[in-house]
Amino acid sequence: MTPTPFIVSALLILANTLYVAAEFGAVGVRRSRVRRLAEDGNGLARRLLPFVRTPVALDRYVGASQIGITLSSLVLGAYAQAAVSMPLAPTFASYFELEPNTARTVSTIVVLAVLTATQLVIGELVPKALALQYPTETALATVIPMRASLWLFRPFLALLNGTATLILRLFGSRMEGHRHLHSPEEIELLIAESRDGGLLEPNEQQRLHRALALSRRSARDLMVPRDKLTGLPIDADWEDVVRTVASSPFSRLPVYRGSIEQIVGTLRVKDLVQRYVSEGALPLDRLIRPILQLPETLSADRVIALLRERRAHHAVVVDTDGRAVGLITIQDVLGELLGPPAVAAGGGRP
Repeated sequence: MTPTPFIVSALLILANTLYVAAEFGAVGVRRSRVRRLAEDGNGLARRLLPFVRTPVALDRYVGASQIGITLSSLVLGAYAQAAVSMPLAPTFASYFELEPNTARTVSTIVVLAVLTATQLVIGELVPKALALQYPTETALATVIPMRASLWLFRPFLALLNGTATLILRLFGSRMEGHRHLHSPEEIELLIAESRDGGLLEPNEQQRLHRALALSRRSARDLMVPRDKLTGLPIDADWEDVVRTVASSPFSRLPVYRGSIEQIVGTLRVKDLVQRYVSEGALPLDRLIRPILQLPETLSADRVIALLRERRAHHAVVVDTDGRAVGLITIQDVLGELLGPPAVAAGGGRP
């Protein structure tokens, strides 16, 4: 027997290896990493970036890989049976003294078993492990043959994707593209593994865990309760205002009307001093600034976003009836994220 059948079989197994590596490399590579490499002038990264930029493009890329894997496996099985097992049948017949039909059957089973084991190890397990361990390098190394495969398999991709979409619609579902997404639980596992691998310090791991937990904490969880606030009634006379400001460690004090449940604004000590120097003693309602109101159920990450959007230092937290239940500041949220701050300004904490 000539070596040609073995060379062709090896090439088909290597083709399967290529497509498996390309699929897992593209799914595992970080889009930000590819973009950074492309901006730095990496030609392979520039070729890969369009295929990982959107879920739809990535889905076509993975679809081409799956077509390549299927075709190489089918062609390998058919070719090996015709070009390898049939010529080996006489050898099995003479060596084991088998009937011709039995020898052909045994030869086919043996050849397919050997090729299946070889393809499973070399064509599946090895490239998958390498792609998961080195996704960026693998994705870049396979992008050029994958671009050619995308052009070659374009008609099949359109037909197969259309058929899959139609079948999913019949079941009331829709086709989702591949995405580089992780759930919060998966991200926490990745953080823990990074720390175990020495890539993160313990304090860095704690900060990252706190950042993930922000969305699960509400404004009520982080606020200063109203019974711990140092406030001023809006009709307080000048002497009471000065006395309260002088005895308070806070740079901002909430101002309420009637009771602390009805906070109408905030008094900045800086404003009090500046206006007193220029205009003398003034009624409190001319010194206060409006204060942002946030619902008590608002998540901590949304609290930060709204405070930044409104350029506010703090906000009053209200219940469903609009009554103040506490005060929350930027420091309260950052303290949850980074640990307690050394100095916090605002009503409720020194």
